[in-house]
Amino acid sequence: MAQEMTFAQALLSALDEIMEEDQRVVLIGAGFAGLGTSHAQLARLRDKYSARIKYPPISELGFCGIAAGSAMAGLRPLVDIGTATFSYEAIPQIVNEAAIAYANSGGQTKVPVTYYMRYGIRGGGGVQHSGSPQPWFWNTPGLLVAMPSDPADLKGLLRTAVLKNDDPTIFLAHDRLLQDRGLVPDGAYEIPFGKAAVKREGSDVTIIATSIQVPRALDAAKKLADEGISAEVVDPRTLQPLDKAGLLASAQKTGRVVVTDESHDNCGVAAGLAAIIADEAFASLRAPVKRVAIPPVPVPFSLPLEEFVTPTASRIVEAVRALLG
Repeated sequence: MAQEMTFAQALLSALDEIMEEDQRVVLIGAGFAGLGTSHAQLARLRDKYSARIKYPPISELGFCGIAAGSAMAGLRPLVDIGTATFSYEAIPQIVNEAAIAYANSGGQTKVPVTYYMRYGIRGGGGVQHSGSPQPWFWNTPGLLVAMPSDPADLKGLLRTAVLKNDDPTIFLAHDRLLQDRGLVPDGAYEIPFGKAAVKREGSDVTIIATSIQVPRALDAAKKLADEGISAEVVDPRTLQPLDKAGLLASAQKTGRVVVTDESHDNCGVAAGLAAIIADEAFASLRAPVKRVAIPPVPVPFSLPLEEFVTPTASRIVEAVRALLG
C-alpha cells in the first residue's frame, strides 16, 4: 500500500519509523521540515522521542564533531544542520574528521552519522542561505551523498542512510521540494544507494537530473513531447556511490545528453557528471554533452535576478533544442 504525502511529511514519517525501530538513532537538532506546514507532526515526534533528541547551541563545528564521535562510539546520529550553507562552519569535522576516519581506516572505524541539510535557491534567501554544496561533499572521499527528488525516494534513501550505512552520509533535501506531493510506500521501504531511477522513458535525448532538477526536467520533457521530442529523465538519486552503469546505459541509448543540477557550473555536479558521460560514453554520443546549472555568480537576493540564474525547465528545454537543432 502507499499513501500520498508531501516531501516534508514523508521525512517525518520516515523519522518516526526509524527511531521506533533502532534505539541507537539519536537526533541532534530537530527542525527538519523547515518553516512549512508540518509543525504539528514534528511536535508529536519531538514529544515521543524527547529523550533521544538534543538541541545544540548554534555551533555547527561543535555538534557535527560530537555527532561523528558518538557514531564511532556506537550510536547512529542524524544531525539536522538546517540550511546547507551552515555546514560550511563544520567542514573540519565533516570532511577532515568523519570522512577521513572512515576512509583512511578502510572502513574499520565505522562512522554511521547522517548530516541532513536543506540546500538550494529558496526564493529570496540571499547568497548566505541559497548554497548548493553538493560538489564539495561529492569531492570528499569517505562521504556518501544522497539527493532525493520525491517523497518516496526521500523515505527510502533516509532509511538506508540512517540504518544501513556505516560511513558518514550527506543527505541533501531541496527547500522547494518540501511541499511537493507523491505516493509513498507504507512500512520499512528502503532504496539502496548507488541505484539510479529512470523517471521517464525516452529515445531522443537523456536528461540526467538531481533533486529539484528532476521535477523541472520532467516538466521540460512534457514540453518537448509536444514538439515531438522524446526525452528520457534519469535521476542518479545518490552521487556517491554513483550508478555510472545506469547513467551510461541511457546515454548510449539516446546518444544525446543534458545534465542539470542546482549547483554552480564551474566544478559543479553537472560538470562532473558531464565529464563522466563524455569520457565513458563518447563513442555513443551524437552531440556534445550540455550542462544546465547556476552560472559562476553569487546567488542574488533579488527575485528576478534569482530566477535568471536558476536552472529552470525552460533552460533545460533550450539545451535539448540546441542538441537536436
